[in-house]
Amino acid sequence: MSAAEVVAAVSAGAGVLVVVGSALRALVTRDALARLHLVTPVTSVGGPLLGLGLAITNGWTLATAQILFAVFLLALTGPVLGSATGRLAERARGPAAERDR
Repeated sequence: MSAAEVVAAVSAGAGVLVVVGSALRALVTRDALARLHLVTPVTSVGGPLLGLGLAITNGWTLATAQILFAVFLLALTGPVLGSATGRLAERARGPAAERDR
């Protein structure tokens, strides 16, 4: 097993652990905003780690460029969309939610 294969396996494994950990935690979390917060590690850590593992495994091909582009878009837009969705969810709760703070 070469060093590149080890790095790819460790990267992909770490990405899978982040995604599975966030998913398991989301199963037991009741609040919608807290569950939405658990999407951020998937988009900003898990996705890039999986993409890196796949890119190393595939080598530099057109498929690798597509993987890296998708990971880039996910990492760039995921946290922003999560924040916007959280704001909309908080706004939908109405003024009563603001009084509870």
